[in-house]
Amino acid sequence: MALIASDVDRFEAARPRLEAIAYRLLGSASEAEDAVQETFLRWQAADVGRIEVPEAWLTKVLTNFCLNQLTSARARRETYVGAWLPEPLLAGDPMLGPADTAEQRESVSYAVLVLLERLSPNERAVYVLREAFDYPHREIAEILDITEAASQQIFHRAKKHVADGKSRTRIDEAAAQRIVEEFLAAATSGHTEPLVRLLTEDAVSFGDGGGKVPARARVVQGALAVAGFLRGVFQPSDAKRAVIGGAPGFYAAIVNGGAAAVAVVDGVVVGITCLDVTADGIAAVRNQVNPDKLVRATERWAAADHREPPLYTL
Repeated sequence: MALIASDVDRFEAARPRLEAIAYRLLGSASEAEDAVQETFLRWQAADVGRIEVPEAWLTKVLTNFCLNQLTSARARRETYVGAWLPEPLLAGDPMLGPADTAEQRESVSYAVLVLLERLSPNERAVYVLREAFDYPHREIAEILDITEAASQQIFHRAKKHVADGKSRTRIDEAAAQRIVEEFLAAATSGHTEPLVRLLTEDAVSFGDGGGKVPARARVVQGALAVAGFLRGVFQPSDAKRAVIGGAPGFYAAIVNGGAAAVAVVDGVVVGITCLDVTADGIAAVRNQVNPDKLVRATERWAAADHREPPLYTL
């Protein structure tokens, strides 16, 4: 059935919220866009005039499509080359969604997105809808075709699983700049001691190259081991420059609400190092270098004004 202009406008008004939900559910901006487009096609095919609450209908269709995607994604990730990490988003990206409350900000932090991968699809959906978008359990139950009591139980179970991974330090632009400057200075010093001082004792590090770019998939654990590994990562070499197409410049940025170092070559983002900063130091260093997961970041980077020189060039 053909949509009239007001029906299209209503969908477009809902698009930002739908994209933000889908990104939190799938951990991928490109997959979130596909999910929202599929929702639009189903909206286009529906008898819109008979839908009493369009916003609820759209959320239900989107969420259930994402649940199907999550189920199939688990099978795909069994054959994924190396570790799988979410797609990082630069500050200001509308897909990050609302950031008015601590719960909303934490729900899209890189650390929490990594933890959400451990939840079942239903746990993830309930957690995202309740924690990030404040849906009442009655509406969540209707969306997922479960009871309200089940929604409450699932939420408490999911929240318990995620609690330990929540960011404990809110980062603003000035703080991110300082933290990344200290991190890069330590990582490029050629010594492990400066890095060890910045890391928590149980710090971890790993990366996602998707089989396209070399990345340490196995987790490096412990401050000393992580410091030694990172010292090697930030050691300049012609071989590294050949792999990524040039000498990357590193900039400080806020990514998913946290401090990050963004590596750029000729305007193309070739890597994002997300730092999980706590009151005790940097607890995790997660490197996203899979080019497929840096396309949106490159688009956002190109659209912004970057007159400042890089903090470091490899």
